[in-house]
Amino acid sequence: MIREIRQGILFSLVAMALFGGVYPLVLWGIGAAAFRAQAEGSLLRRADGTLVGSRLIAQAFRRPDYFQPRPSGVDDNAASAGGTNFGPSNPDHLKAVRARLEAIRALDGVDPGEVPAEMVTASGSGLDPDIPPAAALGQAARVAAARGVPPDRVRALIDQHTEPALLGFYGRARVNVLELNLALDVSFGAPPPDARTGRPERRPGDPS
Repeated sequence: MIREIRQGILFSLVAMALFGGVYPLVLWGIGAAAFRAQAEGSLLRRADGTLVGSRLIAQAFRRPDYFQPRPSGVDDNAASAGGTNFGPSNPDHLKAVRARLEAIRALDGVDPGEVPAEMVTASGSGLDPDIPPAAALGQAARVAAARGVPPDRVRALIDQHTEPALLGFYGRARVNVLELNLALDVSFGAPPPDARTGRPERRPGDPS
């Protein structure tokens, strides 16, 4: 009886040491050595080292100087990720889609038929960091005009930041909005101060 109890206690101690200590440390070591950026949260920084955010989490951009991400059901709040949970026939969902489509048409001057579905529907997490290349190209003229640069240069940045489908067939091509907006500032400089307030425009990573 005592022998069985000792064996049980020893087994429990060894299991706790292996699976509660050794195993997590091994995985942490592999992650830190082979996947350092991913293990740290896929963080993005400016050239001066200032932390901007994570390439995995969308940020809200409302100024015409920047590309805008997908709509968010949680106002791009990473502390409360989630979707709207509206079905495709829900009246509120249809109303929101029509309003977003009209807003995009008015802002970017694109034909409604050319607007990808991702830009008028909220993602499941509310924090989707990517948009389709077509959605970025639809915003290129507006961003170029706001920054006073040739549209071709903005479209070239989009091409440079377009990631193909995984292995060429899994998923779809995509553009990371935060990375693209950071590239805008690197290539063309940060937007000038707001003429109405005298304050600098919000840049990627700045508080809303």
